[in-house]
Formats: sequence, C-alpha cells, structure tokens
Amino acid sequence: MFAKPFRVKSNTLIKGSDRRKLKADVSAAFPSFTAEQLSELVSNKDEINVVKTYAHKGDAVTLYVVHRNPLFFEVDKKLYPTVYTLWRFPDLLPTFKTWPPVLQKLMGGADLMLPGVVVPPGGLPDVRQGECCAVTLVNNRAAVAVGRASVSTAQMHSCGMKGRGVGVLHTYMDSLWAFGDKLCPPTLPDVDRQGQRTCEDEEEEEEEEEEDCVEQKQNSEESVTDQLCCDTEELNLEQEEEEEEENQGGEEDQEEQKTPQERTDALLLQCFLHALKSKVKKSDLPLLTSSFLRNHMFSCCPRGQQLDLKKSSYKKLSKFLQVMQQQSGLIRVKELTRGVESIVEVDWRSPELRSFSVPEETEAETEDTQHDGDGGTPYHPPDITTLFSVSTRVEPLFMDAHKRKGSVVSAADVRRIITDFVKTNELVDEKNKNYVIVNPVLCDCLLEKSEFSEVEVLKWEDLFSRTLGRMQECYQVVFPGQTAEVRKGRIEPIDVTVASRGSNKKGTLIKNLEVYHLDPALVASALQHRVQASSVLQPIPGTKDKFLVQIQGNQIHHVGRLLLEHYRVPREYIQGLDKALKGGKKK
Repeated sequence: MFAKPFRVKSNTLIKGSDRRKLKADVSAAFPSFTAEQLSELVSNKDEINVVKTYAHKGDAVTLYVVHRNPLFFEVDKKLYPTVYTLWRFPDLLPTFKTWPPVLQKLMGGADLMLPGVVVPPGGLPDVRQGECCAVTLVNNRAAVAVGRASVSTAQMHSCGMKGRGVGVLHTYMDSLWAFGDKLCPPTLPDVDRQGQRTCEDEEEEEEEEEEDCVEQKQNSEESVTDQLCCDTEELNLEQEEEEEEENQGGEEDQEEQKTPQERTDALLLQCFLHALKSKVKKSDLPLLTSSFLRNHMFSCCPRGQQLDLKKSSYKKLSKFLQVMQQQSGLIRVKELTRGVESIVEVDWRSPELRSFSVPEETEAETEDTQHDGDGGTPYHPPDITTLFSVSTRVEPLFMDAHKRKGSVVSAADVRRIITDFVKTNELVDEKNKNYVIVNPVLCDCLLEKSEFSEVEVLKWEDLFSRTLGRMQECYQVVFPGQTAEVRKGRIEPIDVTVASRGSNKKGTLIKNLEVYHLDPALVASALQHRVQASSVLQPIPGTKDKFLVQIQGNQIHHVGRLLLEHYRVPREYIQGLDKALKGGKKK
C-alpha cells in the first residue's frame, strides 16, 4: 500500500475528544494493550496529528502521528500499527517469521507467501483470516512488515504451507516509514531461542574446548622451538624486511583501487576496532552507542581523515553495529531503555581484535589544534582596523593636514584633523562651545542644498558624523607575519545561518571563512568532531575559491563557541549568532 509515495490531503492537530476516541479505538482493536502502555503510547501531554492521505492506488488512509512518527494508520475504519509502534511493543500482534532475503520482495510490494514462512519450534501463531499480524526476520523480533492474514492458521496447515500467507500493507523502508524518523529496526532477541541449548551450541562448546587443548599444546612446543630457531631468525631478518616492503607496496596499490565508499567502510572498521582495543574498558559497559561513537570512535580517526557514516555503505551507526554483532560477534548490542541502544558486551578474546594493531598517531592528539592553510603555525586572528578614505567633497577640510583625495585615515585622525580645522579658523561658537559655526567651506562640504540658508551652526558630534558619512569607508587587515592590506568597503563578516531542508530538517550554513584566512575544510572537520554531525563543503556560485560549510542541524551555538573561543574571531565580525538555540541544543 505504501510501496510508492502517498499524497497528503490534510494535517491537523487532534482535539481532546478525538484523543479519547483514539484511545478507545486502540484499546478495542488491540486488547493486549494495558492501560499503562496505552497512556505511554498516546500520552495526554504529546501533540498528536491526524494526517489524511491518499495512497498511490487511491485508497484513503488516515495516519496518527506523534513526534513526527506515524504510530497507527486506519484503512476502511480498521486500525493497524506501524513498525515504529511494534518496535516499542513487539508482542502486540501475532507474528510470522521469514528469511532476510524475503524482505526485499516485501518492500517491493509483494505479499508474504507461505513457503517463505519459517515455522518456529512452538508452531505458527493462531490467527483468523483477515486478522492483523506482523512479519519479523529470523533471530530478531523487530517487525519489518504489517498486514492481514490471507488465511487462518488451520488453512495454512491444510494446504501444505502453499499459497499466500499474509497480505502486506506496510513495510520497513516504505513511504510510510519514510514519513517518520527513518530509524533502523532495533535488535530484539528471539524469544524461541532464549534460554535454550541446542545440539549445535553443545557441539560448538566441545569444539572450543578441543581448540583450547590444542592451543596449549602448541604453546608448549613453540617455547622449545623458539630457543632452537633464534639464530635462524636473525639470519633471515633482512629477507623478511624486504618481503614486508613488497607487501606494503602491494597494499598501497590495492588501497588506491578502492572506491570512496570502500575506503570509508575500512576507516569505520579501523576506528571501531581501535576504540574497542584501546578506549573501551569492561567497567565502561553498558555503553551507549551514541557515546561510543562520540567519545571513542571519533577520537580514533587518523589525522587528516574524516569519519562520515553517511559516506559508508552502512549509512547509520545502528546498522554498522548490527553487522558487527551478527558477523563477527565482537559486541552485543541491547536496548536497555526504550529506543536507546547500548553496547552490553565486548569479546576482547576475539582473534580479530587481538590481531588488530593500534595506529601510533590519531586525530585525538590534534583534535583541538587547528593549523593554518599551510599546516604550519597555529591560527591567529587578524588585526582589523576600520579606516576612511578622503573623498572629493570633503578634501578641502583635509588640505591643511596634507591629505589629498584617496588618502586613508582612521576615525581618530578624522576627529583630530577636523578639530584642528575648526580651531584654526576660529569657528567655535563663543556663546555655546558645544556648537561650531558653519563657514563657507563647511557649508560646501557637509550641508545639503536645502540646508544652506537654514543651518548656521552644528554640534561637534554632528560635525564628525557628517564628515565620516561623506568619506569612503575601507579597512586594514594585518595577518601575523604578513604585510598590511587596505581594502575598500566594509569587511564581510562570517555569515552563520540556519536553512530548512527536505522533511523539515535544518542545516547550519557558514560562509566568508576565507576572508579571515580560515580553511573551510578544517573548520568543517573541527565542527564534525564537536557535534558528531555530518558536514559538507559546497562551492559558492559566482565566486572563485570560496566554499560554503554546511553541517546538519541547528549548530549555531557550537559554531559560535568554535569561532569565538578557539579561533578568537571578534564577535563583531560574526553575524547570525543570535539565532542559536538556548543551551546549545540541536534541533
């Protein structure tokens, strides 16, 4: 039903009476819900939106959305839970298991056929024809599809498990799932396998015991062999070094042939193994997966490289950790609290982890050390001075100071020169020394034509402001170790803005970093380490060698701290910091 995008007709906030009706409908449709679970799912404090849509085939579907996640959808006046709801309450519906390759067929719009159903030891669930049910994968209770039973359980057995089993309405990765937060299914242990010891498990334990005995025997033999072969190793040392150099050259060639995605996957695995071997301790467990990424994996990233999950084949940390758990068994991830996954176990005896060698130099050593574009001395902010250029109109006022048209002076010099001009020509009003008498030169330079016959005196501040207003503004920039540069106009401030993207997501945009000799790539890398969000560099159209830094979420608070505290750029040269969220929270 949701294999293709649907069309939204209306999106309204639910009323109090409708909220009570929704609770009653959910309780009637799913009697297994307790009052506490129902209050948790449909809380009186949460805003619930009713979204009326039309599926691509024309079916009218009503969605009930909480925190941007659709919890239920209604078709033909019947409620069905989404995968988001079933991930929180996996026992809500009777479930049918299938193999992972079947999921691709379901996501393409196919129904679940009975030959693809895995019959558990306890047998199939007892369902009636048309009853709402869920589809899960082997070894994981997290639902990947929701539908209606095409036949009853008795009919499934009578037909020899042939034909259609479940008419699928909604699946993981379809347009209804994409309407929410686009989370990956959590890893929920299979109840049928918990607490049971199979013959395979016993055989595996026996094999492990045999391997331990063989390993001890080999160790004892190796201790004797080492003493006998010591001289031989010294003689062959040079030959081994030559072979290692050849192998390293071959590895470098293979590395160059890898695609960017493959290189990112390799970097992700390296940081993962490095963090487990040198950063994580047994006392740290259980460890939040988000904390593992932020405090351990990012700090293990080699210098000059960027760990971007979105550029990998996994796209998300949860999927990568799930693969590590299933394929290598290095870790065990569990959802200790609702919606929050943690690493609860690490296999430090794993051969893969033992054989991993920790790199000597990592990004952790230089995370807070920002260098200039040449990679030499640490960054120092420029010394910026606002100046004014003498224009044709006010040139007569600067003749006595030998300042011609185009001469550059500071605001303090302007005040001094104008003060000397007034005193030299005795233009201070004797009755009120706060005023200056307007003589013909001041009249031509500072007054408008309509003021010629009306204005006879000016206040000192008005005199100075009029003079500066008729001069060309410019500025001087002095970078450490470089000669001073004088440029016309005002210096462009570093512009920090927040822009909305698709699906109501926000991104922080930063430009004009090059004006202050800041490398956009290095700033993007520093921000990525600080906020653990993806960053992108984009060339600015119509400019040469200028780039726009884009980082996910509203990160103005963190951008401000980086520019003000680390780079020490004066606040007056940064615009947009007033749009930061309170407390620096991401949105």
